[in-house]
Amino acid sequence: MLTEMLDSQVATGLLQAGAAILLCLGVAALCRHYGVRVGRETSFSLVRGLLQMALVGVVLGLLLTGGLLVGALILLGMMFAAGWTAARRLPQIEGSLPISFLAIGVGAGTVILFMIAIRALDTQIAVLVPVGSMIIANSMNACAQAMERFKSDVMAHVGPIEAALSLGAAPEATVAPYVQSAVYASLLPRLDMLKSLGLVWIPGVMAGMMVSGASPLYAGVYQFIIVAMILAASGLSGAAAIVLLRRRAFTPAQQLLLRPIPQGDAEHGSRPAG
Repeated sequence: MLTEMLDSQVATGLLQAGAAILLCLGVAALCRHYGVRVGRETSFSLVRGLLQMALVGVVLGLLLTGGLLVGALILLGMMFAAGWTAARRLPQIEGSLPISFLAIGVGAGTVILFMIAIRALDTQIAVLVPVGSMIIANSMNACAQAMERFKSDVMAHVGPIEAALSLGAAPEATVAPYVQSAVYASLLPRLDMLKSLGLVWIPGVMAGMMVSGASPLYAGVYQFIIVAMILAASGLSGAAAIVLLRRRAFTPAQQLLLRPIPQGDAEHGSRPAG
């Protein structure tokens, strides 16, 4: 294994990865010039991403002969990691981790099972894990985007929401417009991705299938299936995240919990009670 990792192909890949890292760090430096300080996060993300993908490559190489159970366990681990990553973007929301994990599980899990049921997804790890990971990643992004949008909209309209509550409106009715905008915000990038499919970008799955000898027409149709399933998973995850978050936005006495954190409390990292 060590000899294989040190062969010329891997060494070339590492050099190319180093060049890609340098370009990303240059972009981070440019952002800093305009006051956007993402250098530390960019550096950490680049190193972490490279190490994770190298580890995934080694693990998948060892597990290529595994069956459906092994692939399911890998995807479940990815869902946990995706839930944790999405929850980190919303540290001030109590219970964001279980909300994120459940929402991603509902969206990505449902779609992956559906694809297996209609035989659009092979249960071999070499196919199941890469395709499943794309669906999980997009569910993660949709979940985080929906939760962030809902939180921002609610916190920006605390006055109108509490006024409606004082007049006897149901909590669900007071935040209904923000539920709609949050779910749409989580779907918009995937809708644009579907609209631009084949015109602005040709996904890697299609290119890989064509290189391996598959029919170009079938490769195109299969890529459409994957992007359509990504849209479905994103919609399910975004909607599930907002339904779960909406329940935590109010107390049992129908009092609004989601509200801006006072500056002094925010500096000390306090979180609102849930």
